[in-house]
This record gives sequence, structure tokens and C-alpha cells, in this order.
Amino acid sequence: MEPSAFDGIVKMIAYKRLDRYPIYVTIGRTRASILGEWAGVILSHLYFGVPATVGLVLLCLVALRHTRREGEAIAQAREAMAQREAAEAQLRQAQKMEALGQLTSGIAHDFNNLLTAILGNVELLQRRVRDRDPELLRLAGAAMRGVDRAATLTQRLLAFSRRQPLDPKPLEVNRLIAGMSDLLRRTLGEEIEPETVLAGGLWPVLVDANQLEHSLLNLAINARDAMASGGKLTIETANTLLDESYAARHEELAPGQYVMISVSDTGSGMSAEVREKAFEPFFTTKETGQGTGLGLSQVYGFIKQSGGHCAIYSEPGQGTTVRLYLPRHLGDVQTVGLPESPRAGSGRGEMILFVEDDADVRIFATDLLRELGYDVLAAATGMEGLSLLEAHPEVRLLFTDVALPGGMTGRQLADQAVQRHPGLKVLYTTGYARNAIVHQGRLDPG
Repeated sequence: MEPSAFDGIVKMIAYKRLDRYPIYVTIGRTRASILGEWAGVILSHLYFGVPATVGLVLLCLVALRHTRREGEAIAQAREAMAQREAAEAQLRQAQKMEALGQLTSGIAHDFNNLLTAILGNVELLQRRVRDRDPELLRLAGAAMRGVDRAATLTQRLLAFSRRQPLDPKPLEVNRLIAGMSDLLRRTLGEEIEPETVLAGGLWPVLVDANQLEHSLLNLAINARDAMASGGKLTIETANTLLDESYAARHEELAPGQYVMISVSDTGSGMSAEVREKAFEPFFTTKETGQGTGLGLSQVYGFIKQSGGHCAIYSEPGQGTTVRLYLPRHLGDVQTVGLPESPRAGSGRGEMILFVEDDADVRIFATDLLRELGYDVLAAATGMEGLSLLEAHPEVRLLFTDVALPGGMTGRQLADQAVQRHPGLKVLYTTGYARNAIVHQGRLDPG
């Protein structure tokens, strides 16, 4: 741009010819005036636009923050809902298992009484027949074997319902598992490879060693059946800490230190539906005649009765892992030898008062005691027993069931009997486990 020849100012000129006239109209403006006007417009836009823009940006930020918080709140609500649903499912499962346990316990206890009467009478029959009638003795032996099988079934039912008698002692789990190696190899067969991964410094537990071995054997058998074409069975031990969040999701589980025993296989695995029912008694996926459905339920009942916890992790085609958690025992582990079984002595006419509400058991026990040389008085209730005791002060021993009808338990009967006859000895009998009668207040611990 060139400055004007008249005033020396740089101007921008525009011109236009008028229609029908040979005239041009021109206009000139300085660059400064144009820039000033442009700057005024821009400043006016900035004056009103910048605050509005900043406001919009802030509003967007607030909206984004609010949206993010809502998203987090929704995610937390979904997680809390999922946890609550899981807890409710665990509670429903625990309540169902508890109801099944109570039902099974009642059936097993009554069944046990029936078996006791049958077993006792078959034993008496064998004693009296002996070598005089071999055919009758053979039939009695067959009946005895049937009773033994039924008794095994009853023990499994009692194990599930947590009513089986246990003999818990301090135990080193690693030593027990190491001692089972030959038994496991024979049980699994040649096509399944057993492996043990035993943690060093494993804590001791307070548990019935025989029942724990039986439970591990049950798990091994289930794993073997799931690996029809062969595979690998792994038994692993470890010290673990179950925290409060884990315990809150599982009924009857206290947080603390536990010994974990894991039994894993490379078999066919389980679906979610099967996994939920795996611990229920008589539930089995095997064909008819190939299983009773009591293996896992026995493991479940034994671990629960021992104060522990068990869990199944399985997916179809991915194998199965069963984990057993037993509370840590803080005492020392002692090796205790098995006591010799005492021989049953013969009576010399001493009088025994036997109190039992089940008529068949009462008749069988009375006959057996009389055959052993004792005089026996029998009663069905505590009040009836007290009346007989008052009429026969020569009674030397009170032999009573713990659970009696009529409003007086065996414990209450014994207390009143000893109070009236201080020299009287008392022997209790029951079809329930020691911890069950202790927890119900029927007997003191020890």
C-alpha cells in the first residue's frame, strides 16, 4: 500500500460506477479506523462472550463431575446389590442345609435306635445258637452284615447333620496326608497321577483324624469318578487367613487363622446348578447304583462339626477344586497311643436301673445285661426311673439315655438320683454326638 500524495496517509479506497451516469463514487478509510472498528467489535464479543464461554465450560465440568459421581454411585449400588444377593443366596443355602441336617438327624437317630434293637437281637441270637444250628447261624451272620451296612449309612447321615460322635485331637495334617499316599494310589488306580503339595510350617488342627482321612478319601473317590479317562489329583495344604469380609459371606464362619486343604482334579467339572447342590445328601450325578450321594455331604457335615468351612470351585470342562478350612489349633501336637479295648466283664447279680424311652432298645439292652449276669430294672421315663430307684435302694448303677420324654432329661434324672443315693454310679448313653448334647445343655463338657 502507498501513502496518499495529498496527506501522506495510507488509505483503503473503494469505488463504484453509477448506473446510466459516467460517474464513479469513491470512499476512502484509513487502516487505523478499520482496525479500531474491528477491535471494538471483537472487544464487545469478548466482553460478553468470554464470561458466557467460561460459564458454559464450568457448567460442563460440573455436569461431567455429577455424571461421574452418579456413575460411581450406580456402580457401588450394583456391587452392594450383588453382594447382598450373594449373601442372601448363602443364607438361603445355609438355612436349607440346616433344615436338611435337622431332618436327616431325626431320621438317622430313629433309624439308629431301630438298628440297635435289630443288632442286639441278632447278637443274642448268635450267642444262643452258636454251633447248634449252622444254617441259622449263617442267616444271622447275613443279617448282621446287612445291619453293618445300614449302620454305615446312618453314620454318613449323622456326619452330614453334624451329629456323629467325634474324637478330636491335635493333628499334623501334612503327616496324615503323607501317610495316605499308598492308600490314595490304590484307590485312584494307574491312570490317575496323585500329587501332594504340602506347605512347610503348617499349623496344627484339632480334628478327628479318622474322619478327616475318610473325608479326603471320599474327595479322592469323587475325583477319580470325574476323571474316567485319567488325569491328575492334587492335594495341597497351606496356612491361610479368612478375613471378616469373607466370613460375612458365609454362615457360621468366624474370621481367623485356618489350615486349608485343597483337593483338585482335572476332570469334567460341574455346572453352577450341580455345584449348588453338591453338598446336599443323596444328590448325585452318577447313574443309579453307582453312588449314594452321601460322600460330599459327609465331608460337609464333618468339616462344619469341626468348626471349619468348605467350598467348591468348578466349571464345566475345567476340573473341580474342593477346599477344606480347619481352624488353627494353638496347643501342642501330642502322639497318643490307642488304648486297649477293655473286655466286657460279667456281673455277679448287681442291680442296674436302665432308663430308655425306645421300647426295642430297652428290651434288647435288658436281655443283654441279664445275660451278662446283672439284675436289671427297666424304665421308660425319668419319673418312672426315680420311682423304681426309691423302691429298690440296692441299685448300684443308673444306666440312662440322655434324651428322655416326660419333661425330665437323663441329666436331671441322674442329679436327683445321686442326691437321694450319694453312692450311686451313673452311665449315660445317647445316639447324638458329644458336642450336640453339650451345646444343648444336657451334659457338661468333659
